[in-house]
Amino acid sequence: MNKSSTLQNTLMLAPLIGATSSLTPALGLWLMFMLVISCFGLSMGALRPQMHPTTHLLTSVLLAATLTTCAELGAQVWSLQWHQHVGIYAGLIALQCVVLEHTGYFQRPWRDRLRLSGLFGLVLVSMGLLRELVGSGTIATHLPWLAGMTQAGWQGWVLTADGGLRLATLTPGGFILLGLLIAAWQAWHRPTPLSH
Repeated sequence: MNKSSTLQNTLMLAPLIGATSSLTPALGLWLMFMLVISCFGLSMGALRPQMHPTTHLLTSVLLAATLTTCAELGAQVWSLQWHQHVGIYAGLIALQCVVLEHTGYFQRPWRDRLRLSGLFGLVLVSMGLLRELVGSGTIATHLPWLAGMTQAGWQGWVLTADGGLRLATLTPGGFILLGLLIAAWQAWHRPTPLSH
């Protein structure tokens, strides 16, 4: 793992922990992420050949900030409740776009980009689903927020009447759950020693 991939992965840790307290913010943030980086990649692909190398960083910063701001304003208009739950983590998409541009992500084949973005979305949505399930004993409680509905009668699927472990919906619980998932993944993929 090189320094640029470490930086890229570290930047995604903040939204992975902060915006996954439940399924709805996680799913919405991933959809916003896909929209912004797709627009950014297309725009930079068109601008890159005409740019002087010295203006490359400034152009990518301005474009990423503009696209992320437009997406955030659109999210506020569409569903203010959802946007409030995503909080500052949506703004980190601009920074992630600049880092992805700097590391050559947008010059990779589209299948590789789709695979990496899909993997990030899978981890983001899985964390949101697990944290909501463990933390409150429900699934998809505020899903109508993504459709722009505020007073919907949808309460999600309630699995436990007395709620769950509240710590799982808080930031420390996110770190604990992520650590447990990484440990389980490493234990699952550890090669077994050969017996003689």
